Amino acid sequence: MQSPYANSAVLSELELTGRASSHVQQCEQPRCTLHCDALLALQTMSRAALADGIEIVPISSFRSFEQQLWIWNAKYKGERILRGRDNSVLDSAALSPAERVAAILVWSALPGASRHHWGSDCDLVDRRTAPAQGPIDLLDVDFAPDGRYAALNDWLGERATDYGFFRPYDQDRGGVLPEPWHLSFAPVAGPALAAMSADLLRSALAQAPLQGGEIVAEQLPELYERYVVTVAAYPSRAARPA
Repeated sequence: MQSPYANSAVLSELELTGRASSHVQQCEQPRCTLHCDALLALQTMSRAALADGIEIVPISSFRSFEQQLWIWNAKYKGERILRGRDNSVLDSAALSPAERVAAILVWSALPGASRHHWGSDCDLVDRRTAPAQGPIDLLDVDFAPDGRYAALNDWLGERATDYGFFRPYDQDRGGVLPEPWHLSFAPVAGPALAAMSADLLRSALAQAPLQGGEIVAEQLPELYERYVVTVAAYPSRAARPA
């Protein structure tokens, strides 16, 4: 039987770059905003995980261009935590503009280039082992064998592709560092990445008040290749979930 996710609509240029939200819908259970196909798959996967004692909760889903721009500028100006490749906290004021741009890109996408714009991607934790109070930080140590999300990490590694999901940042490829919490729904994300381009990203950024914008403009082709294109290829069985 053909998968209900096999014919996901092609996203427009505004949707691809987070400047429109016409391709996503809000949901209360689980609380998130995703492309309808990704949402259906997440709900199905969440029920399966719950039967195995894991309560999947998305703590980040669709993110608009404006939201990503705010995150970027706040990190550039030192208003949000900026981490290095070794997870250490950096002093933004001590870095050159080029160093700030490079540091941000290790963990955060350029506005217009985030996979969260597509409605295909979400960051997941296990509610049963998450902190009861305060913000939830996403750290790789928590997904290690002795971390609070070890069971979730193992379950996703074994089962996520059954529902069309994969981890685009599964290993260090010299760009974005591994993010075991970041899941991408292949039937939407695959066509979206294929439709993206450095020129489209440049157009989306043209009028944006982007901190470090001159550096980004100078290096955009290289940054696009390193931080947008260089991700895991989604497994063939993640393309058409059962």
